[in-house]
Amino acid sequence: MNKLDGKKIGVAAARSAEAISSLVVNNGGSPEIFSIQGEQLLNEEVSRENVSELLNRSFDYVLLTTGIGAEALEKAAEQDGQLEDFIHKLRHSNLAVRGSKTLKWLKKHSLTPSIVAEDGTMQSLLNTLGQQTENGQHIFLQAYNQDDASLKEELEGLGLQVYLSKPYHYQPPESDTLSRLQMRIMDRTVDAVVFTSKTQVNNLFVGNSLERQLLEAFNQDVLAVAVGKVTAGKLKQYGVTDPFQPTDPKMGRMVVELADHYASLSHPRP
Repeated sequence: MNKLDGKKIGVAAARSAEAISSLVVNNGGSPEIFSIQGEQLLNEEVSRENVSELLNRSFDYVLLTTGIGAEALEKAAEQDGQLEDFIHKLRHSNLAVRGSKTLKWLKKHSLTPSIVAEDGTMQSLLNTLGQQTENGQHIFLQAYNQDDASLKEELEGLGLQVYLSKPYHYQPPESDTLSRLQMRIMDRTVDAVVFTSKTQVNNLFVGNSLERQLLEAFNQDVLAVAVGKVTAGKLKQYGVTDPFQPTDPKMGRMVVELADHYASLSHPRP
């Protein structure tokens, strides 16, 4: 028996949407893709300026928050013939990082971080920085246009001098796609919606008057599914009381455990 039989699963992801949809189908469910991530755009000139600042200034810590951002800076350094200098500077810097993709990028270049977010969240990284940094120290912060201002403000609140690097940004999602997903949720015509990033969650809720209706649906009838702790945390910030997340933040594990969840509801243990 396929454990997702009869279940309609909305998929808010972009790059991983097809893979998630295939997993849902393999488990008997009916996926529908609503890619509300928004198009990712590299800020090439900004990246080159960021690399120049990193190479020509002294920083006490370099914060890399995403693998995409690290790759964008790497590409900019390579285009300017400064890749060797860029990697050398990082190798001799105190690196503070979050996220498995960022760690994977470091490993590719045999770089060792000084601080790693224990649970993959920015908050745990900031907590550790607050314990290890001193007032007035200089920080290179790689971020993007999601929470970049608040991250900079929080670091400055620790008494740190922050240089903000934004090598890429996301455009808003297509309004029609966003509206269709919102209607599916509020009409309860999907059983669950899968989110793979906090950007998708922000795009669903920010700047509209439907937040109350969306929360009512999520907290009553529609299951909000988060691939990992960061995405689940963002859902909770907006008021989703109990988002579903897998024991291991992997797409395959997420769909398998989602299917098991529905199976347990259909056939509860005695």
